[in-house]
Amino acid sequence: MKEEMNLPENAFRELKDGEEYKPLMSPDKVYPEVNGWSVTWGIVMAIIFSAAAAYLGLKVGQVFEAAIPIAIIAVGVSTATKRSKALGENVIIQSIGACSGAVVAGAIFTLPAIYILQAKYPDMTTSFMKIFMASALGGVLGILFLIPFRKYFVSDMHGKYPFPEATATTQVLVSGAKGGDQAKPLLIAGLVGGLYDFIVASLGWWNENFTSRVVGWGCDLADKAKLVFKVNTGAAVLGLGYIIGLKYAFYTCLGSLVVWWLIVPGMSIAFHDSVLSAWDPSIVKTVGAMSPEEIFRAYARSIGIGGIAMAGIIGIIKSWGIIKSAVGLAAQELKGKSDVDENVKRTQRDISFKIIAIGSIVTILITFLFFWFGVMEGNLLFAVIAILLVAVIAFLFTTVAANAIAIVGSNPVSGMTLMTLIFASVVMVAVGLKGPGGMLAALIMGGVVCTALSVAGSFITDLKIGYWLGTTPKKQEGWKFLGTLVSAATVGGVMMLLNETYGFASGSLAAPQANAMAAVIDPLMNGVGAPWVLYGIGAVIAIVLTYFKIPALAFALGMFIPLELNVPLLVGGAINWYVTSRSKDAKVNSERGEKGTLIASGFIAGGALMGVVSALLKFGGIEASIAESWWVNPMSEVCSLIAYILLIGFFVRATKK
Repeated sequence: MKEEMNLPENAFRELKDGEEYKPLMSPDKVYPEVNGWSVTWGIVMAIIFSAAAAYLGLKVGQVFEAAIPIAIIAVGVSTATKRSKALGENVIIQSIGACSGAVVAGAIFTLPAIYILQAKYPDMTTSFMKIFMASALGGVLGILFLIPFRKYFVSDMHGKYPFPEATATTQVLVSGAKGGDQAKPLLIAGLVGGLYDFIVASLGWWNENFTSRVVGWGCDLADKAKLVFKVNTGAAVLGLGYIIGLKYAFYTCLGSLVVWWLIVPGMSIAFHDSVLSAWDPSIVKTVGAMSPEEIFRAYARSIGIGGIAMAGIIGIIKSWGIIKSAVGLAAQELKGKSDVDENVKRTQRDISFKIIAIGSIVTILITFLFFWFGVMEGNLLFAVIAILLVAVIAFLFTTVAANAIAIVGSNPVSGMTLMTLIFASVVMVAVGLKGPGGMLAALIMGGVVCTALSVAGSFITDLKIGYWLGTTPKKQEGWKFLGTLVSAATVGGVMMLLNETYGFASGSLAAPQANAMAAVIDPLMNGVGAPWVLYGIGAVIAIVLTYFKIPALAFALGMFIPLELNVPLLVGGAINWYVTSRSKDAKVNSERGEKGTLIASGFIAGGALMGVVSALLKFGGIEASIAESWWVNPMSEVCSLIAYILLIGFFVRATKK
């Protein structure tokens, strides 16, 4: 029989003077945490969710956080097998498994750009080992750099940061007594969402998008006024929108509408007979001769790139005080205390700072050797400059990533990585590394930094969960390395599989962040320059938005990600608002909201996993889709709209059961 457990009353508020937070699991007792059960399930979760997150991220440009669905599954399997005192084990399962989304985000935001540029520069080559090394080394650096700041974020700042994702995951783990009930809606939604997206991806029974071109006047509007409406009708993207929520989904979609409904048509009017190609000789059409999609890809999305980069800079400036405080705290602990202190409570024990220091030096040395012999073709100067850039930027931005996760639950890693790439490209060109070799080097460097920041941001969530529940930080920290290596190997394999199946350069996979990286790197490394004016416009927009307290990063991402992938985020966010506001009873609204989170997680996991299955079928030569002939018919879009409405109806109805 499970003991009844509830979080202490002061779990989510600031502590009063002299008050102490006492976690659920007593610091004076020892609980099952790391064992064969928790490690095995953690590895399985890391593999499954790495594959799922990689597919979804490359499809829509956003990686879902795996912590909540993994926690639900951990609770479900421990309840089904009637394990006693499983809370500590479930935290380890979640912590190892959650490496998936973090490593995937770091890898897919940068490394697919290598494949994208290969279409133009066949001399650029990569391999599984290069992808794996960039992801694994970046992930390990992110963990090592974050550990010294654990106490600052999870203990010293207790109650001052909301930690939205950590809060939700902790509540799921605490409700372990209801494991079966928690897992059931997730499994049902996973089956529904998975089947729905499988039908689209593998059978093509209805179109994946509904657009304004479904009617004649919509075609005329797109051709003449460059005005178009598009919405992706997939289950996974709908679930993603629900979890993001209405506020941030609204700002993201608003950024998209500004680009697609104001800037794209405006450019067509202002530069109708012009060819604006100073930074890209491949652009030969006049603006007026382009479709709305071509104007967006050639020009308008560069404004989004500028906005993302500036939003990242603003984040660093705002977090400068936190960086200094955290560094000071880490330095004091490293100087002042013995590494082995028996008086330190179990719930406050970290990996020894000597081990962290030695581990950091060794990891940086291995990364340097990887750059020197694996990327820079034996050029010592290039390798030295590359490792200095990567180590300094990754360390400085680690706390920015953790701070962002602690406050809003989302990591602006793509903006910071974009800035890293621009800076690294300018520096590497200055020392003589140009062309395809320079592009490959800059992207590998970006991959290491991006993964380090992504893993650091994700790890602070795990450590906060452990702090609330009372697990041993040292165990979480040690086994996080295993999850990172497993996830790095998985994402490397999935990325190569998807490139072989679809081809990143074909446009079948959106890979929007990687496309942005390729768009930035190419002109910089060839001495052509870059669309600095468009970047500047985006940067100014980000500054103005920040001044008016509007989330600049969400808006800028909307300006960059295609319209059809932003509109469903708003639809999902609107469903979130609807199901959590229909009742006059706040408790009922809260329960429906939590149920909706499970359903959305099921849609995301099921849809993304079936996407990987579809890719495997295509890779194996099994083709049963009628999309090529059917999707050119406008009726395929009508069928898509009907299916989408039915899917939304199922979602809303399921939250009320």
